[in-house]
Amino acid sequence: MRVNYLGPAVVGVAHPAVAEFDRRRFSPSHFLVEVGEDAEPGGPWMEGDVLVVDEAHSHGHAELVVAEVVGEYRLFKTHRVGKRCRLLPATGGEGCFIKAEQFRIVMVKQARCWAV
Repeated sequence: MRVNYLGPAVVGVAHPAVAEFDRRRFSPSHFLVEVGEDAEPGGPWMEGDVLVVDEAHSHGHAELVVAEVVGEYRLFKTHRVGKRCRLLPATGGEGCFIKAEQFRIVMVKQARCWAV
């Protein structure tokens, strides 16, 4: 599923999902991305959810990561196969192996934007 880059977490972003976040708790390597409109309704990630991601964190097995695929940032689950990493779409489906330069950042926190 697609995610949209919002900006560094330390400078703060005007988004209702992160209004309660304490910016002082984030390091300069933390960024915010917003889940795109192709998220499945009722799933663990919904359109408008904001994910805090850390580009300094090394990806491991069974983690959520953001990777650049065909010019878009997308959310995946990792599956380590020896020294290689296979990315599986976060909502299921066929995965793919990636090169190190495609890997971007690991998700560390999620904020839901509830409708009022």
